Amino acid sequence: MKIDILAVGVHPDDIELGASGTLLRHIALGRTVGLLDLTRGELGTRGNAALRQQEAAEAARLMGAIFRKNLGMEDGFLTWSKEAILQIIAIIRQYQPDIVLANALDDRHPDHGRAAKLVADACFYSGLVKIETLDAEGQPQARWRPRAVYHYIQDRNLKPDFVVDISPWMEQKINLVKAFRSQFFDPVHIQEFAQELDTPISGTDFIEFLYAKAKAYGRDAGYLYAEGFNTARAPGVSNLFDLA
Repeated sequence: MKIDILAVGVHPDDIELGASGTLLRHIALGRTVGLLDLTRGELGTRGNAALRQQEAAEAARLMGAIFRKNLGMEDGFLTWSKEAILQIIAIIRQYQPDIVLANALDDRHPDHGRAAKLVADACFYSGLVKIETLDAEGQPQARWRPRAVYHYIQDRNLKPDFVVDISPWMEQKINLVKAFRSQFFDPVHIQEFAQELDTPISGTDFIEFLYAKAKAYGRDAGYLYAEGFNTARAPGVSNLFDLA
């Protein structure tokens, strides 16, 4: 089936951290959303790949996404390759999203920037008729190029090209983040993971940081909370009143 937005993350939880408020907003507007994780996050310090998969499925359910898929690429050693490009193209052509959301262009984790380029390149190549991919039945897929690729901002405080108001969905976003209970602080599950090592994202201060970051991105536009995005090309508007 065709969807409106495909959100891609190199690790399970990237989408929830960077763009879930925006996705919740568009789902509330009646838009269809699919999620794609490139790796299983197997190098994460806390938990394991199998648990991350369960957490990702629960987050997708709570969000209301149409689907969540995982391509099983190698965490930490993600590389630009023909094979990786073709895997992503096959998903793009299958679901024909108008908009693709991808990892940050530059970030603390090296995988994020690499994934940003990989996904953006796949969106371009997906529109080339001479690149052939097959569907699940072995039939050739029609070419498809999304209208736009936007990169959500992650750990580093990059200057956004635009922000999206997520004020009514901020608490729901935090709940989606906490669905990854092995990764982030949640008093309900604190004893379950008491023996795990602490990380920069496992303490109570990280949840506070998410609120503060969303407030900072919302301030200039007059929103209580917002998520920021970067784009490789200038977005256009047909009406000045569409701009906040």
